Amino acid sequence: MGLFSRLKALFGKKPNIKLGLALGSGGAKGMAHLGAIKAFEEAGLSFAVVTGASIGGIVGALYARGFSAADMVGIVENVNRKEFSKGLKPFADMTFIEKFLENYLDGDFSSLPIPFAVAVTDGETNRSVLLREGRLARALTASAAIPPFFRGVEIGGKRYFDGAFSDAVPADYCKQLGADLVVGVDLSAYNRPEEEKGALSRLVGSAISAMTPVRYLENARTRGYAAADIMLRPDLSRYRATSIDRGSMDKMYEIGYRTAKEELGHILERITAWRKNR
Repeated sequence: MGLFSRLKALFGKKPNIKLGLALGSGGAKGMAHLGAIKAFEEAGLSFAVVTGASIGGIVGALYARGFSAADMVGIVENVNRKEFSKGLKPFADMTFIEKFLENYLDGDFSSLPIPFAVAVTDGETNRSVLLREGRLARALTASAAIPPFFRGVEIGGKRYFDGAFSDAVPADYCKQLGADLVVGVDLSAYNRPEEEKGALSRLVGSAISAMTPVRYLENARTRGYAAADIMLRPDLSRYRATSIDRGSMDKMYEIGYRTAKEELGHILERITAWRKNR
């Protein structure tokens, strides 16, 4: 039986397994998320619970709203990159991003057809916090508020920052929300280690860290790996979180698509194993 025949057999009827999708942080590398979702759509694979951090939160919320991969590509194409770049000033306010998101994600978390939550970092405790109620666009900007580009976002009297600092691929939260099996997508799996970076890059990184009110926790990425049943690791080492030129974004989309396609068989095996052990 071929791969797609197996998929049809597994998902021809309402599945008795609750699949979760945890989308990691990574800025413009989030195009790989769209490519992966496209591969899942082609295979008839759908998710009942979604979590995300930073760009993964934005993509996850759009998915939970019902947008397809093609829809999301269209949203990206509607972004005025020049105008967006003008807003990238040290510790900029994120109101312009919040207003943009409200065009597609107006309303509260409760308005989403699929259960969704986003990871943020508490500016006071530096700990991960799960947001799953209140205004969607506001919560998503908080999860993407990475200094020194943006200042923290205030919600309920607390200031929150990018979820990447404390839970970069929130697969653990996906399990917490009731997912039986979680597929994670790590956009930073192939980042260069600090020791391999040039002296200037390390110096700039240290200067930025000194200005940043929150710090990356040691388990910010490993906690996601511990909770995910399958972790997709697209090789985006040639790209940066700021690679917003059309050529780079198209290539990152394709890498995400290919990575997900290659892992479909593995995902099906895990689903089958779960069902046998019920």
